[in-house]
Amino acid sequence: MTTSFTIAELAALTAADAVEGACAGPITGVAALAEATSADLSFLGNAKYADAVAASRAGAILVPVAFAGKPVAGQAFLRVANPSYALALFCGVLEARLWPRPPAGIHATAVVAPSAKIDPSAHVGPLCVIGEGAVVAAGAVLEARCHVGPRASVGVDCWLKPGVVVGDYCVLGARCRIQSGAVIGSDGFGYEPVNGEIRRIPQIGNVVLEDDVEVGANSTLDRARFSQTVVGRGTKIDNLVQIAHNVRIGRQCLITAQVGIAGSTTLGDHCVLGGQSGVAGHLTLGDRVKLGAQTGLFEDVPADGFMNGTPAVPFGLERRLVVLSRRLPDLFKKVDSLTASLDSAKR
Repeated sequence: MTTSFTIAELAALTAADAVEGACAGPITGVAALAEATSADLSFLGNAKYADAVAASRAGAILVPVAFAGKPVAGQAFLRVANPSYALALFCGVLEARLWPRPPAGIHATAVVAPSAKIDPSAHVGPLCVIGEGAVVAAGAVLEARCHVGPRASVGVDCWLKPGVVVGDYCVLGARCRIQSGAVIGSDGFGYEPVNGEIRRIPQIGNVVLEDDVEVGANSTLDRARFSQTVVGRGTKIDNLVQIAHNVRIGRQCLITAQVGIAGSTTLGDHCVLGGQSGVAGHLTLGDRVKLGAQTGLFEDVPADGFMNGTPAVPFGLERRLVVLSRRLPDLFKKVDSLTASLDSAKR
């Protein structure tokens, strides 16, 4: 399968406003400005790398419409409104060629319960297990060793990478992408101390992923104690994230690597949680809340809040506290000096 593109094809795929110059040959790959060769497409996604454009050997470069530079001989500029997004459009086409959708059908080694409903256009790979009453919708792809529990539902055009588990009764909306090792619908961490013993609380709810949700490798989303754990439309969850029972995450949120969200916490829409941040249980975060990396949050945050540190405080205050803390050694020296002066004056 070809991965070769002419400059005219690139212009169409990236919705270029204009093409300036001409590359020496076809474009066959993608690379950073400093590493690109004449066969690569590169891009200027950040103004601080503008000087690297002139030194780049890339055959074609996606640049902002208003970029002042000019291409060198054998090089083409594709002027676009958003170079980073234009590159994503191209990479989407390249991805489909490099990793084409597997053919429809059920592999001979898959185990499918008699009452499961598998759309004829879906792909069920080797050693998959599909439980009783489960539904796999049109265009869905289940790569090798995926497990879909009884009465679970995998939506239209979902793509499950090898080893994904979708627990009993859990629901995946359309176009969800789940990376290897992720578990959707593991038991919530629910226990109750009774007479000096820790007793398990059955978790009888489920997990619902709305349309266009993505879940990274080895992330775990626990089923609700009752009712639902919900992830809103378009939200993206990174690798190694833990979402506890009865959490409700809004639409178009970004949850980055190693975040942990404790039970029954609610996030609004468009929230961003930095890596390794932790959110205590039974909290409410408003729309567009941001948490810096490694933030430890123990209280509600209203809409548009930006918190940082542990325990979390508003970002601006936390930055000031960091600056002040670095001045403490000098302050202690001054206090010691003043104390010594006072002691000397008393003698």
